Amino acid sequence: MPLVGIVMGSDSDLPIMKSAAEILEKFGVEYEMTVISAHRSPKRAIEYASTAVERGLEVIIAAAGGAAHLPGVLAALTPLPVVGVPIKANTLDGIDSLYSIVQMPSGIPVATVSINGAKNAGILAAQILSVVDPGLRHKITDYKKDLAKEVNDKGTLLEEIGYKAYLAQKEHK
Repeated sequence: MPLVGIVMGSDSDLPIMKSAAEILEKFGVEYEMTVISAHRSPKRAIEYASTAVERGLEVIIAAAGGAAHLPGVLAALTPLPVVGVPIKANTLDGIDSLYSIVQMPSGIPVATVSINGAKNAGILAAQILSVVDPGLRHKITDYKKDLAKEVNDKGTLLEEIGYKAYLAQKEHK
């Protein structure tokens, strides 16, 4: 049964939002994914949010560009945590989306990640779920240890071979 709902305002958001799905898959978290527009399909948005709990969802990740109302609309209609992903649109480089999602009125919180930050949204959703799932928390802890090792290995290599050789090596990969 899916624990996370991944919702986007347009299928054009899918190339960004696949990162949320991929990281949830890495952690073994089941999810569902769909397209719902707060403006073009408001009844569908209401139905999705108002039935999320009874369908077993625990967290919703909602992405939108432009006016970016979808995360806020869903947050207004469900008691579940909503993680908003502002999508970079052609106009204003996603700043409009970021502001629309992050500036929610009191009482309707939406956790907001960076513009096009779907991977972080997936990680945050997993971290929320890990509060009651020690096995998932262990996977996240291991993931973060792997991130630290990767950075440490890069730092050590840079120190050993210098920046010119390091950049040359990166160009050949």
